[in-house]
Amino acid sequence: MLTATLVLSHPHWLWFVCLTLLLSVGLLIWSYRNTPVGWIRWTCLLLKTLGLLALLICLLEPLWSTQKARPGANLFAIVADNSQGLQIKDRGATRNRGEVLRDILDPQKGSWQGKLEENFELRRYLFDARLQGTKDFSELAFDGRSSAIGTALRTLSERYRGRPLAGVLLLTDGNATDIRSSPDLAGLPPIYPVVLGNSEPIKDIAVEDVRVSQTDFEDAPVSIQTEVKAVGYNGDDIVAQVLDINGKKVAEQSAEARKNQDSLSFRFQIRPEIAGLTFYRLQVRAKSEVNSADASKSEEATLANNTRVLVVDRGHGPYRILYVSGRPNWEFKFLNRALAEDPQIQLVGLIRVAKREPKFNFIGRPGETSNPLFRGFGNQAPEEVERYDQPVLVRLNTKDEVELRAGFPRTAEDLYGYYAIIVDDLEAEFFAPDQAALLQRFVSERGGGFLMLGGMECFQQGKYQRTPIGDMLPVYLDHVEESKPPGPLHLNLTREGWLQPWARLRDNEGDEKSRIQSMAPFQVLNRVREVKPGASVIATVADEGGKSWPALVVQRFGRGRTAALTLGDVWHWGLHDADAHRDMDKAWRQLIRWLVTDAPSRVELTVEPRSDDGNGAVTLAVRARDPKFQALDNASVTVEIQPVMGDSSAGANTNSLRLQAEPSVNEPGLYQAVYVPRSTGGYKATAYVTNSVGAEAGRDDSGWSTDLAAEEFRSLSPNVALLEAIAKKSGGEIVSGNKLEEFVRGLPQKHAPMMDSWTFPLWHTPVMFGFALICFVSEWGLRRWKGMP
Repeated sequence: MLTATLVLSHPHWLWFVCLTLLLSVGLLIWSYRNTPVGWIRWTCLLLKTLGLLALLICLLEPLWSTQKARPGANLFAIVADNSQGLQIKDRGATRNRGEVLRDILDPQKGSWQGKLEENFELRRYLFDARLQGTKDFSELAFDGRSSAIGTALRTLSERYRGRPLAGVLLLTDGNATDIRSSPDLAGLPPIYPVVLGNSEPIKDIAVEDVRVSQTDFEDAPVSIQTEVKAVGYNGDDIVAQVLDINGKKVAEQSAEARKNQDSLSFRFQIRPEIAGLTFYRLQVRAKSEVNSADASKSEEATLANNTRVLVVDRGHGPYRILYVSGRPNWEFKFLNRALAEDPQIQLVGLIRVAKREPKFNFIGRPGETSNPLFRGFGNQAPEEVERYDQPVLVRLNTKDEVELRAGFPRTAEDLYGYYAIIVDDLEAEFFAPDQAALLQRFVSERGGGFLMLGGMECFQQGKYQRTPIGDMLPVYLDHVEESKPPGPLHLNLTREGWLQPWARLRDNEGDEKSRIQSMAPFQVLNRVREVKPGASVIATVADEGGKSWPALVVQRFGRGRTAALTLGDVWHWGLHDADAHRDMDKAWRQLIRWLVTDAPSRVELTVEPRSDDGNGAVTLAVRARDPKFQALDNASVTVEIQPVMGDSSAGANTNSLRLQAEPSVNEPGLYQAVYVPRSTGGYKATAYVTNSVGAEAGRDDSGWSTDLAAEEFRSLSPNVALLEAIAKKSGGEIVSGNKLEEFVRGLPQKHAPMMDSWTFPLWHTPVMFGFALICFVSEWGLRRWKGMP
């Protein structure tokens, strides 16, 4: 509300008015000197003084000055919610919120819009996922998929930037789908929300929050945690089900709603049967309505908030891992068998079966320079056969005859094709200086994983101290205390180990402790001096005397991660019995899965929701790298989008769409495309990358789900707190729907961009003279009533 000021037109008469008033009051007091003292005397004196003061003020010609909105010069916006949320019928109401809104906006049932147009130029809008103009709100259908209040207000701000917009009347229930924190109201005039609906609880079951987390714990790699709100179902059982893409029930739980408004938690642990992307549907219903085929008979206010589509990504693979060993051993045999059960892991072996011989040591036949171990096998050409001064290496599980033919990779193109490297029973001298430096960059820059096992020529025994490989290990290798072998070693998890799902093999603490206590002791330990700062000790081993040493230590190194397993006879674990063998295999798979979890691929597709968009739009970001894992520029990137588990069917939709991703101006190797889904459900996106010469550089897929209706009906009660925050931050106020007439009458007196000054003479009015006359007549009548002269 604007403030008004009092202006005196003839302030030079002020001295005369004050002097005259003082003399008049003195004469009045003198004239009443013989009047008996009492309330009659002082009342008469006061009345005559007030009447005289009113006449004297007229000499100053006081003016009442204020401002009001210039008629027709300012704009005013009326914005009405057109989302599905207004189809809700409040408790005890005979009409839904949309019908109430229609009545408010109907000019036949209220004249407030006509009165508003007398002083402002009106602009009328509808909004759901976007803002659109309307002539008379006849397009209101309340079928919008979302209530993008933030988007609508930002659009108004951009559209009327620099124009005299005096205010915005916002008619909505406040359940915004695009505002998670404080709204951005920069550049907006005062906003006056009209709250539709009441806060009385309505009978409904709603999925409020869903969290999907994945873990390397093999027994339960996917955890689904959901919060369900049940209103009006006191004493009823609420059933939550997880269905796969074909509608098959994967898991089911039920819980009793103990209060009229109860929040229930459901937690599912499932293991997808296939690798890669998997879609599930989570749905909650009252137990009495689970098998009901007719949804219209449900007692709930709406069923739109009862389901969610979930996306689970178990990784794409195959994750190729290079195992390098200085001699054939049992460890590779058991490790290879364990990883063979994981279809996404490919273990490639490079095993040395004979060390290189010194150049001066000739043991073969006269004139023979090749290694006799290869005599009689294959091509005996000099360039194809290992010489005395070369180690004899055996390649296992390679993808072709060329892979690893020259031994351990010497170039980034060859080494960076692996996701992790495992070294066992191999001395540091095996790696040339450039190979050791390349292996360190493989971890720190490429983001790969590195694991050193406790073979006899590893760690300090292999003289890795003060080498690039030793520098990235999570343990110190120098000055190891020499002592006799510790004897039987019993494994135990540390506190950090208990917190890591991939380090555990049972789903509860009691069973895990029993498993550890029943493990056969180990005999071989490659001791290290101590653990580096920042590293985490996952497991330790202790001898019979209670002295302990680190057994499994991990740490981050640059973009990758490294691990040190100091035990040299892990394979001995699996010889105890069949259960121990299964546990050992499972432990290997979980450790290797952890090792490659964050290792990037050459092509990576990520889905980034656009929080500023109410249509559920997403940005598909594709990062492409060359064989050296440098940003790949001048590439062609195509993204294919496939709807899955949409509204039309429970299975996959065969319709697909291809988008061309454009290179980003902010990051090299980044290509982006924007997609706006047309229906609720899950979506699978596959990115295809070709380099500048047209060869495929790689592909990747990702998925996401869009459920705008669930967001729209997340809460059925009006979000009064949000609307109050919007009003307060913008300088407006909450307006009641039945007081719009009163609000419109006072609106011209509020601040507007275009204002006119308005002046009213207070002295030249019948009120002023009438007041003076009433004072004099009242004083005269009072004296006559009491018989005073």
